[in-house]
Amino acid sequence: MQKNIYGKRSEIIAQNYLKKNGYKILETNYSTKLGEIDIIAKDKDGYIVFLEVKSRMSRKFGDPFDAIDYKKQQKIRNVATMYLKSHNLLNTNCRFDAIAILGENGEDIRHIVNAF
Repeated sequence: MQKNIYGKRSEIIAQNYLKKNGYKILETNYSTKLGEIDIIAKDKDGYIVFLEVKSRMSRKFGDPFDAIDYKKQQKIRNVATMYLKSHNLLNTNCRFDAIAILGENGEDIRHIVNAF
């Protein structure tokens, strides 16, 4: 399966997972000159949640979470700050989560709350 098709499918799987768990999806693939955030959602407690989705067909090349290194985290934080400023939400509670999806059809989904 082509990499970008698999990635998009994984993001849809992540969105469906979040909806089933009480999240409201606010944005997908929010992009600025600084980078992109895969999903921005609001949880049932009112937190704005910035989510990075990583997927792999297997752990052969490592865990999906391994791809969210310090540099990637900093980029997501900077884009999140731009989002909060542009939506006048600087005083809103927020956090950074990560979702890892393994398998062609998302057989294994792991969600880390407050991942970084």
